[in-house]
Amino acid sequence: MTNQFLLADYKRYGFSKISFKILFFVFISHPIPGLKFLTIFRLTQFYRRKNRLFFYFFFLWLRRLKVKYGFDISYRTQIGRGMYIGHFGQVVIHGDTIIGENCNISQGITVGISNYGEKKGVPTIGNNVFIGPNACVFGNIAVGNNVTIGANSVVSEDIPNCSTVLSAKVTVIAKDLSEYYIQNPIS
Repeated sequence: MTNQFLLADYKRYGFSKISFKILFFVFISHPIPGLKFLTIFRLTQFYRRKNRLFFYFFFLWLRRLKVKYGFDISYRTQIGRGMYIGHFGQVVIHGDTIIGENCNISQGITVGISNYGEKKGVPTIGNNVFIGPNACVFGNIAVGNNVTIGANSVVSEDIPNCSTVLSAKVTVIAKDLSEYYIQNPIS
């Protein structure tokens, strides 16, 4: 099963197979942070119940990659086949989140928990979902299949299938508040 997940991830990055040459390319000669992380993520999940020694080896490697690339994705997170992480940096996904197949995530995203109210819990994300830069998805909500979540969007409600979520329109007010935010300006 792990082979299918890894191959699907590699295909999303444009590789038709996994070979020593491709692994060398991904890990050494031209590191691809997202694919490198996903490979170690899948191996950590695979060995979690199979071999404790290999599990700890890959777990420690995964922790190192989390710090190096800014991916805070727990090995407990359920991620379907064909995940694509476009850019490294500031990706936070809660460990109880369920993510479907063929999903793309961008830099600066947060998929997190809501600790109170009727939406207390973590999101479930469907198949073929794109989460744009700096988007946040919170609470016990369902994001349907074939959904696009635009940049800087905050999602805290269920999203139906085949939908697009856009961030709020910018509001401009005619009042200069810069003197309160610019400290010690050079005159």
